[in-house]
Amino acid sequence: MNITPKQYGELVKEASPNSKSVVDIPCAFLIGGLICAIGQGFTELYKAIGFDDATASAWCTITLVFLSVLLTGLGLYQKIAKHGGAGTLVPVTGFANAVASPAVEFKSEGYILGLGAKIFIIAGPVILYGVAASVIYGIIYYFIR
Repeated sequence: MNITPKQYGELVKEASPNSKSVVDIPCAFLIGGLICAIGQGFTELYKAIGFDDATASAWCTITLVFLSVLLTGLGLYQKIAKHGGAGTLVPVTGFANAVASPAVEFKSEGYILGLGAKIFIIAGPVILYGVAASVIYGIIYYFIR
């Protein structure tokens, strides 16, 4: 079956639902902002306990990652993401969800071939290119300094 690019474009347009940007963008902003506000609340809580700024920030990140993985395992993060869209992807919680989701999805295949082999299926490229980019930026910075 030969199909022209124009025909293919029309098929894609028919099959793709229209985005409700008027609703989606504010929801993403509100959910992402809420996640960040919760993070700020944890930072302030840890400071009130007596941690310095750097330690409080580190514990805030650890707490948010833990909560994200917990909510992913319980199937609740996906429900939040359904309404929050990109607002749930941007904070560190989105990265934790990206690592935990394949683990939950493939756990039925066993701990080695399922969970162990698939856990970094989404996050692996992010880690790889993040590290590679930081090395390149570091080398460039070293020479232009």
